Amino acid sequence: MGAYAKPVEVLIDELGRLPGIGPKSAQRIAFHLLKVDRVDAQRLADAVIELKDKVSFCETCFNVSEGAECEICGDPRREQHVLCVVEEPKDIAALEKTGAFKGRYHVLLGAINPLEGIGPEQIKIRELALRVASEDITEVILCTNPNLEGETTAAFIASKVLAPFEIKVSRLASGLPVGGDLEYADELTLGRALEGRQTL
Repeated sequence: MGAYAKPVEVLIDELGRLPGIGPKSAQRIAFHLLKVDRVDAQRLADAVIELKDKVSFCETCFNVSEGAECEICGDPRREQHVLCVVEEPKDIAALEKTGAFKGRYHVLLGAINPLEGIGPEQIKIRELALRVASEDITEVILCTNPNLEGETTAAFIASKVLAPFEIKVSRLASGLPVGGDLEYADELTLGRALEGRQTL
């Protein structure tokens, strides 16, 4: 028998499955939700349901979208020949804050990580190759995270996927800390890294 009533145990278990939420955090959140008004708890529950009902991934770039195509892919003012490859939709938000990039994006929805069983087939690399082959792309900027998985993913894409195409392939310049995530970099650092990108 658990230490808490079954609904509390179930909620703690479910919260603990979220990324970045450990057992102690899950317990704190569960007891916070137990204390708040039912209206506040219902608002949170409704927001999660609405997210699942109304938001999916863009059919072109795999950014989050309320329709088949995200706002960026549907914007004719964006530079059509330059593609910025990122790991997650949250990275697009970070790059957009800089105002330094005017092209379009491709979201991999992850990074190569053999230790977790994530290979090129588990992320959107095939779809990237199809886009480069069918769209008029002249440059691909690899903006994967500056950590081991991000570097491995960028190297694989540059050498195995994009090498056959006659296009410029670049990587974010220095200025981003190794082992960090794009999500936590400030706008100035990200902007400088974009402007100083290097050809691979």
